[in-house]
Amino acid sequence: MRFAIYLLVIICVASIIGTVLPQNMSENTYIDQFGPFWFDVLSKFSVWSIYNSGWFLVIMTFLVISTTICLIRNTPKMIREMRSFREQVRGSSLRAFRHRVDLITERSLTSCDSAVKKWLQSQGYRFKTREEPGGVMIAAKKGSGNRLGYIFAHASIVIICIGGLLDSELPVRAQVWLLGKTPIVENMLIADVPPEGRLALSNPSFRANLLIPEGATRANAVVNVGEGALVQPLPFELTLNKFIIDYYSTGMPSRFASEVTVRDSETGETFDQTIEVNEPLRYKGVTVYQSSFDDGGSNVDLALYPLSGTQSGPFDLAKRVGESIDFPVGSSGNVRLEITGLRPINVEDLTSGEPQPRQLAEHVAAVTGSAASRRNENLRNVGPSVEFRIIDSSGQATNYHNYMLPVELDGAFVILAGVDQGGGQFSYLRIPVDQDNSAGEFMKLRAALANPEMREEAARRFALSNTSDLTDQEALQLSARRALDTFSVGGLQGLSQFLEKNVSEEELPRAAQVIVRLLGSSIATLRNVVREQENLPVLDAADPGNQQWNQMAVAALSDLQFYPAPVLVTMTSFDHLQASVFQVSRTPGMLTVYLGCLLLTIGVFAMFYVRDRRIWIWLRRDDTGTKTEVLAAMTSQKRTLDFNREFERFKQTIGMLDQKESG
Repeated sequence: MRFAIYLLVIICVASIIGTVLPQNMSENTYIDQFGPFWFDVLSKFSVWSIYNSGWFLVIMTFLVISTTICLIRNTPKMIREMRSFREQVRGSSLRAFRHRVDLITERSLTSCDSAVKKWLQSQGYRFKTREEPGGVMIAAKKGSGNRLGYIFAHASIVIICIGGLLDSELPVRAQVWLLGKTPIVENMLIADVPPEGRLALSNPSFRANLLIPEGATRANAVVNVGEGALVQPLPFELTLNKFIIDYYSTGMPSRFASEVTVRDSETGETFDQTIEVNEPLRYKGVTVYQSSFDDGGSNVDLALYPLSGTQSGPFDLAKRVGESIDFPVGSSGNVRLEITGLRPINVEDLTSGEPQPRQLAEHVAAVTGSAASRRNENLRNVGPSVEFRIIDSSGQATNYHNYMLPVELDGAFVILAGVDQGGGQFSYLRIPVDQDNSAGEFMKLRAALANPEMREEAARRFALSNTSDLTDQEALQLSARRALDTFSVGGLQGLSQFLEKNVSEEELPRAAQVIVRLLGSSIATLRNVVREQENLPVLDAADPGNQQWNQMAVAALSDLQFYPAPVLVTMTSFDHLQASVFQVSRTPGMLTVYLGCLLLTIGVFAMFYVRDRRIWIWLRRDDTGTKTEVLAAMTSQKRTLDFNREFERFKQTIGMLDQKESG
């Protein structure tokens, strides 16, 4: 019994961990949350899938065996104890009881016997009488069902654990261990999965996942086993006709449901049903739950702008979510671009409050998390976004999140291009948009900045427009070209390092102001050079709107030094296709667990609220034969205050035998 209690405590602690810690998430999620060291430590205990870990299932099995042995050993004794009145107790032994009554009454034995039995019946006691020469022993009891509480409570532990084992991965793992089933670890079509990778249609217990795009039909689910998966055939086909999703004002889903058609694989019978959260489909012993939703392979049209060299692009690319493409990047080898997700709705709060002074070496926008802090009065839908991953030649992957439409920040419209800084926290690059609400003009400016000839031309025009003296023109042109050259290589941080090396600390603030104005004017001139080549009108550098655009362009060009992607990916259009994610299960242990919970409830109620009582009353004629000796005792498993009060009432009742006779 002690061993079972220890096991139960361990299971309770493990269940608390499994409840607090989200289960069956990706490894990267846990690494970001706990760090690599603790991830390795906790992985040894399989806390990420604690309910299906080997040690948890072993403890459950031992708990079932231990508690079952305890029940087998003690239940017969408890049942015999419940049924027994213990009427064979000797009268003289009652004097050893702590709670007893001993008196002699003038009433006859028959009168006392009748009065005692009448009182016992009125109090709900069952009794049994043992006749003996010259007297009678009355053995009474009440609340024997208290023992059933112990039996039911312990039996419920066994039943619940058995139900839990039936609904765990144990039946599937048993087939892997004993029947030669082999989880599939490589990517392949379900039709190509060999027989050893498929479970039987009659598999008694499983929990599987099923993803169905709109308009598609599926008849097989996937059971995850360790690092692989097994195919679980279903006794019916499921067709997703339409996926329905509603949103709160915050952009969070308020309701999502799936309109499906079910076709019986044996009879061909079909029927329609809507599956929602907490409203599953139950058919042929299989339950289909609405678990989540995902992208079903949406088509996205992308424009890729190179972020190095003198080419401005863009290069058009059409892909589906989930697809990837390899392309070369300079001498560093090929990189892979994987489209991982499409979010058609993004309700964000992009309010940054009062404008903050920009530091010289600042390289990230003041937007973190999901591009917003969550203040409901500032929430708005900023449109679709695309999520993708770029894997470099060394295998290092970086996640990105770019919005499709320009977003207004600080009074100007910008394109937000996010890069994962770790733990799902994104920092966003702000790219000013042109009159077509695209990044085209900015990207042409970036390509021009990378071209030495264009930088030289911009520096020449800047000097020519600011002084007529040839000597001053040469000096100003040299300063502008040097500023552009330094900025093109290292951004604002490069300029800052250049000033720190060549200017004294006292002159540094004034020199920084001068170089920033010089750079801003040079970039404005370079922009007009680019516009002339594109046959666009030259812009007035004194216009406030143009000044703001130029300032944001300088900040964005500097930020590109820290943007790890070789290309800027923007989404131009998309064709959204939803997919519904179902959890499919056959859980024969569910009713077993319900039965165990019912027994546990009854058992706990019986243990706490059903109080056992036993009373022995020995009535015997005295030596003269005219009086009756009364010796009574009362006992209980738990001698609580309620028991003491009940004994006092019993004592008063027995005492009234003597009072009535004397009256």
